[in-house]
Amino acid sequence: MSQWYYEATSEWTLDYPPFFAWFEYVLSHVAKHFDQEMLKVHNLNYASPKTLLFQRLSVIFTDMLFVYAVHECCLCVDGRKAGEELTKKPRFILAVLLLWNFGLLVVDHIHFQYNGFLFGLMLLSIARLFQKRHVEGALLFAALLHFKHIYLYVAPAYGVYLLRSYCFTTSRPDGSVRWSSFSVVRLTSLGLVVFLVSALSLGPFLALDQLPQVFSRLFPFKRGLCHAYWAPNFWALYNTLDKALSIIGPRGFLRCVVLCALGSFLFGWHVHEKAILLAVLPMSLLAVEKAEEASIFLILTTTGHYSLFPLLFTAPELPIKILLMLLFTVYSISSLRMLFR
Repeated sequence: MSQWYYEATSEWTLDYPPFFAWFEYVLSHVAKHFDQEMLKVHNLNYASPKTLLFQRLSVIFTDMLFVYAVHECCLCVDGRKAGEELTKKPRFILAVLLLWNFGLLVVDHIHFQYNGFLFGLMLLSIARLFQKRHVEGALLFAALLHFKHIYLYVAPAYGVYLLRSYCFTTSRPDGSVRWSSFSVVRLTSLGLVVFLVSALSLGPFLALDQLPQVFSRLFPFKRGLCHAYWAPNFWALYNTLDKALSIIGPRGFLRCVVLCALGSFLFGWHVHEKAILLAVLPMSLLAVEKAEEASIFLILTTTGHYSLFPLLFTAPELPIKILLMLLFTVYSISSLRMLFR
């Protein structure tokens, strides 16, 4: 563990928070039963059929958390607009939009990463907030941040929503905050959750006096302004707090999550290409609620998914990515049009 954030044999150094490092450590104990050669640090650019099999199976297995989170999110959707047929029900459409999301399929199952597992944690935390299980939602999101710090983009939405909806216990008839209802106990409980998760994640590296090295990997300012791939953003970070302060209710929180994600994607520093999924996946929940938001969702997914095309750059992958995106786009348009006609 003491060498995790110092090892630099490969150009692909560990630049994720400690929870993800432990996740990879656990995976390595399974991987050795497939092909031990893939675990040798100096065995650069190694590839084998067994390595590929392990990668695919491990992504599929960890995606079970994403499937469960989608199920929980579907339970939060208003069922009063349900149609007679299963395929016309908002919950069914939402499940397909999330489980068959083109961007997630490309990034995880073709390009190969574990974003489904991480987005599962995010969607599950959103579902818990919808279910008014605020502390559990805060715990899940705090853990998520220590798996992958890209989710800091949407942390303002979580912070303001939890402050507004959990720490203030009552509201005025017009929906404004009743300041006298502020609960120090609830704020303390949220702070304790964040502290304990952070201590569990960063404590060992604090004991090793390695926190500066860990943070230098997590926030590599020396890499420059842009990521290796040209995520279509406009560099600056501006004016999302004003929107966050207007949060009322779970769906207001969800809109703020989308705004924070888009604001950070468009105006952030060193933006990763897959960061667009931070906005696309939560927007799916809103798309099955109102026709106006369904229209925004269709524009966002079409442009956002198209921006992921350069991830798959070989000739054999060209027809695959075009077909998958066309299928997802056609289903999205037809199902949402049927839902709101």
